[in-house]
Amino acid sequence: MNIEKIRRLIELVEESDVDSLEIHPFLRTAIKITKSRQGNHNGSLRGAQAQLPEIPPSAPVSTPAATSAPVAESPPAAAPSNLIEITAPMVGTLYRAPAPDAPPFVEVGQTIKPGDVLCIIEAMKLMNEIEAEHKGRIVEIRVENAHPVEFGQVLFTLDPTGT
Repeated sequence: MNIEKIRRLIELVEESDVDSLEIHPFLRTAIKITKSRQGNHNGSLRGAQAQLPEIPPSAPVSTPAATSAPVAESPPAAAPSNLIEITAPMVGTLYRAPAPDAPPFVEVGQTIKPGDVLCIIEAMKLMNEIEAEHKGRIVEIRVENAHPVEFGQVLFTLDPTGT
């Protein structure tokens, strides 16, 4: 991370009405910034998220309070260019079925259409149905049931010509 950019960001925050700021390493090429303001009367925080353009990692970022284990990254597989990657729109826990004893929403080889529920992501105790935006055939499911997912993480690979 470029220390000068971080210093400039801190200066901008100090000049604004932001109450808190969290900076998290995000993937390999950027950071994710969450800022909060207290402003509504029920005491909850309103959050806004912004993503900085690519900031190459020049030094390791240490987070003393972090307890998560390092994530092993696999090299990207060479996929045909016509495949669509369906990514997580939020951070949370992915569930492939509506209940533990229910069948999964989708399976590999299944044909889907826009509006079909693909999975549920639980975020902050809210269950969010993730719906298909494209039609096609599920080629790959990249996340296991009840596992955490990150924003932008690929969940499914879809072949739009395989209907």
